[in-house]
Amino acid sequence: MTYSIREWTRDNLKGDRQIWWIVLFLSILSVLVVYSATGTIAYQKMEGNTEAYLFKHGALVVLGLVCMFVAHRINYIHYARLSKFGLWLSVPLLLWAYFKGANLNDASRWITIPIINQTFQPSDLAKLALISNLAAMLAKRQRVAYEPQVLVNMIGWIGAICALIVISNASTALLLGATCFLLMYIGRVPRNYLAGMVLFCLVAGGFALVVGQRYQTFVGRINRFMDPNNIEDQVAQSYIALAHGGLTGQGPGNSHQRNFLPHSYSDFIYAIIVEEYGLLGGIAVLVAYLWLLMRGMRAIRSSSRPFGGLLSAGLTFSIVIQAMTNMLVAVGLVPVTGLPLPLLSMGGTSLLFTGAAIGIVIGVSRDEADESKLLR
Repeated sequence: MTYSIREWTRDNLKGDRQIWWIVLFLSILSVLVVYSATGTIAYQKMEGNTEAYLFKHGALVVLGLVCMFVAHRINYIHYARLSKFGLWLSVPLLLWAYFKGANLNDASRWITIPIINQTFQPSDLAKLALISNLAAMLAKRQRVAYEPQVLVNMIGWIGAICALIVISNASTALLLGATCFLLMYIGRVPRNYLAGMVLFCLVAGGFALVVGQRYQTFVGRINRFMDPNNIEDQVAQSYIALAHGGLTGQGPGNSHQRNFLPHSYSDFIYAIIVEEYGLLGGIAVLVAYLWLLMRGMRAIRSSSRPFGGLLSAGLTFSIVIQAMTNMLVAVGLVPVTGLPLPLLSMGGTSLLFTGAAIGIVIGVSRDEADESKLLR
């Protein structure tokens, strides 16, 4: 008897099927839009080979899906132990990236991996490790009172990691701090300690921002955003793309603004989506992320273990908050951040870490489903 694709899918893709469908939809759309957005730049830089970025991005999308598949097959309890190691490892890597890393766009955020000659952002590892470790620490205290030293330890790690990230990437540090705040709030941390976390992060992060590489860029973006008479060129070009989109869009591959909009394949890919697929396409992407948020938050109610619910919620928050921020930048509602759109923008190791994070979320739903079967 032949083993059909449907049977293989049923036997090997466990957990929340709706999340699998969301990721599949966003991954296919990503390949289509990145191919369109990079056509001109590929022709100019790759001696007429317009498929150069398509194959590279397509390979990374597949690797991201592989990371998701592997992560969802591992019992999520193991991530509680691995997160501590990842947290300690991310500290020297973040420092190495700042002092010795590759400098792109006036920021040292990347470490070049030898042999394969690919860049890696330690902040991606730091985000995953911090959220996982914070979820583990919070889960242990859900049935007992919080001890001050435990809360101070949590706040110290959050402040330290965010400060190390903010020296070269302010927007990522801000979103990570916001995610940790939400996770601690869900984890029933007393309000005075939540206020202490905000204060400590503001002081530590503010100092790191001033002495780091991105202070002038950060302040400049805020000032330009607050000036009603000044619109950044990127945002102006994004407005044109959005206006061209209309209700149903120009059609796949028919974007005009990809030739004028800086970073149309990453930071402003949402504008290209709306231009090519219209308002309906933009709403479909927004709904996909909101649906992902809802499915990830389901674990808070359904998980039999506090760690599973907190881990799923924290990782989902991280992905969706970044997605919403990217889309708000494209429509001019928040200052330019330089953050990619998760699962859609062209990227490197960020696609792999995003895939791993979603795989962990699916793994939580898979293990809870297995446990419920055993209890019947």
